[in-house]
Formats: sequence, structure tokens, C-alpha cells
Amino acid sequence: MSSLTLSVLLALVSAVAYAAAAIVQERVAAAADGPRYAPLRRPAWWGAVLLNGLGAALHVAALAYGPLSLVQPLGALTIVFALPMAALFVGRRVGRTAWRGALMATAGLAGLLSLTGGPGSHPLSDTDRQLLAVVTFGAVALLFVLAHLVGRSALRSVILATAAGASFGIASVFTKAVAEEWTPDAPLAEWTSLLILSALAITGLLLSQASYRGAGLAAPLATLTVVNPVIAAAVGLTLFGESFRYGAAGTVAALICGAVAAGGLVQLTVDRLARPEDSPAVSSAVSSARGGASDVDAAGPQIGQGVDVGPVPGTRAHLEVEVRSRTVAGRS
Repeated sequence: MSSLTLSVLLALVSAVAYAAAAIVQERVAAAADGPRYAPLRRPAWWGAVLLNGLGAALHVAALAYGPLSLVQPLGALTIVFALPMAALFVGRRVGRTAWRGALMATAGLAGLLSLTGGPGSHPLSDTDRQLLAVVTFGAVALLFVLAHLVGRSALRSVILATAAGASFGIASVFTKAVAEEWTPDAPLAEWTSLLILSALAITGLLLSQASYRGAGLAAPLATLTVVNPVIAAAVGLTLFGESFRYGAAGTVAALICGAVAAGGLVQLTVDRLARPEDSPAVSSAVSSARGGASDVDAAGPQIGQGVDVGPVPGTRAHLEVEVRSRTVAGRS
């Protein structure tokens, strides 16, 4: 097996691992019991953490065997893998609009990443790193506050996913900086950057977990998948001295790809906001109409209970009765 083939295989398996982690995180969030950000008592969540770690390790290994221009776009396949995997394993199906948005986001991101990372990179100074860390944590804090001011759960989740993507993206920047300057002779010389990197990675993990609550899988995952490398690429272009490939033509193509990716995210978000059937009341009604057991059915009178029927106070233009559950003494 050639090194290029191995790199592609590792990158694809990495995307599958990330997709599986996202599905597990979404299922933990859908259970809605326990903390929103760190459900430490849920074994499934720790499984998602391990899958994320495995995906990161495989991605780094893929970069060791193949070029960045090939490995990074393959990482954008995470959302494409996640949707059929979710439908297959947990019955989480998506409509045509979500699929179209996911494919647009993936194609735009893959094209953007394939055009980013030209020659001319230079290391970050200590001042640049400190400034970058302060700006990042400040931006993430603002997004966090904004998310809690938004009423719609889907929009709130997209904002949290954006904050998570920004955290992961800047963590990638610090990972690159540490990897370029780390030496065996002074293993702790980069301890400040390692500390910031760890804080960003943990912040991203907790925010990504919260982003899946009440928003399903597609929109938060696509947002996270796009924002993460785009933020890292933007920092590379501004601070590392990198550039788009192919000069002016590459820059125009990158802008088009970015617009396509953004359009896909907008479609996913709008699709989620336009689905009222996700609300608890409507879900119960739909479940009852389909003959399934709902929470309302479960709370109704059971065998061994009587039913009190009494008049409803006030004048009504039509007949109404009030039904109350009452346990009948002496019955089992």
C-alpha cells in the first residue's frame, strides 16, 4: 500500500470516527437528562470523547503520510458520513433540504481547503499567540452569551456550534505552532501554548455537546465541521503568512467555495427552524395520530382507576367536560 493510499484511508476512517462521535453526542443530548455541557455520568458521552480522540489521532497520522491539500478536504466528509450512519443505526432520518445543505457545505468546504495553505508560512510570536488566545476566548464568550439570549433552540444550537468550531479551529492553530517549535531537548518550553490548546479543546468539546440539544444532528455538525477549518485557515492566512493557491484565480475560487459552504449552512439552519414537529406538544400529537404511545397517553387513567366527570365553571357555547383521574379504593 502506497503512502498516499494509506493517507486517504486514514483520513476517511478519521471522518467516520468523528461522525460516530457526533451521533453519540446527539443521542446523549436528546435524552435531555443531566447537564447540558458535561454529562460526565453518561458512559456514552465518554465513548464520544474517545471517538473524537481517535478521529484526531487518525487525522494527524493521515497528515504524516499524505499532503495537507488532500487530507484536509477529506475531513469535510464527516457530515456526509454522519447522516446515513445516523439513519442506519439510530433511525435519525433527514429530508432532502438537509441533505442538499449538507452536500453544499461539504463541497464548499472541501474546495476551500484544497485552495488554502500555500507557501510562505512563518511561526507565531509569543505576542501573537497571547493576542490570539485573548481574542478567541472573548469571541467564544460573546457567542455563548448570545446563544443564551436566543429563544429558538435550533438557532441557539447553531451559535453554540459556531463557538465550538472557533475553539477547535484555534486549538488546531496552537497545535501547529507547538508541533513546529517543540524539541526533545526542551519538552516543556511550550507549556503555555499547550495549556491554551487544552483549554480550547475542552471548551470546544463542551460547547459542541450542548449544541446538539434540541437541534438534531445535521445543522450543529455541519456548522462545527465548516467553522473549525475555516477559522484555522483564516488565521493561517492572516498570521502565518499563508495564501491561496493559484494567485488571484485561487482567491476568487475560494470565495465562491466559501459562499457555497455558507449557503449549505443557511439551508440546514432554516430547515431546522421550519420544522415545528420537533416541539414536544406536536410530537405527542403526531405520535398519538400514528397509534404510538405518547407521554399524554401514559399519564391518562390506567386500569384500576376511576374517572371523575364534573362541570366546567363558566358559560360555554358548547358542551365541555373536565376529566380527572381518581384512584378507586379497594381495587388493584
